[in-house]
Amino acid sequence: MTDHQPGKYLDPYRDAQDDFGNEFGVTLWANTKSQERRFKVFTQMCYLQGKRILDAGCSRGDLAAYLGERNIDYASYVGVDGLAEVIAYANQRGLPRAAFHAGDFVADPSVLSIGNPQVITFSGTLNTMDDRTAMDLLDAAWKACSETLMFNFLSSRCTKDRREELGPARRLDPLKYLDWAMARTPAVQLKQDYFKQGHDATIKMCKVD
Repeated sequence: MTDHQPGKYLDPYRDAQDDFGNEFGVTLWANTKSQERRFKVFTQMCYLQGKRILDAGCSRGDLAAYLGERNIDYASYVGVDGLAEVIAYANQRGLPRAAFHAGDFVADPSVLSIGNPQVITFSGTLNTMDDRTAMDLLDAAWKACSETLMFNFLSSRCTKDRREELGPARRLDPLKYLDWAMARTPAVQLKQDYFKQGHDATIKMCKVD
């Protein structure tokens, strides 16, 4: 575990902003195909039709665009990101029922409650965080959502040939995060079969009465 340093997780994205502006490279995903595969897993694991969604670390708003292209009519979509430049770009895209806000949800978790979300998603957002920062953030998101929390990350339980250096990203232990999730709800799902060699993992948590 590294030291908890608010705002430090944004440094790689700020560097990418300098290099790529608002083009796809600012997301730090390898390509659009891998990004869309992760989005597809979200839609497979959770029924998003008619839901109020908050996308934490939304970058350019690509998840909202993906859902719209596939006729998944969410009730509302709130995107939050720490880079004001990508938020300005996202707001210019004209995505339906979507609003984007600049804010550092690590430093100010209250932004996770914007729009009274039923579902909160993190796609790749945790990969530049140490475990303490990531789990504190997930705790805040779990409190802020009324139904479901979903998050994906690079998995440390991949095959040995995939354990390459990924800086500025890092791999997280899915069993550690699964244990964290199950300490809060029994309604938990882990999926790690959508990329070869277990490269990536997604966890879904649902609130129960």
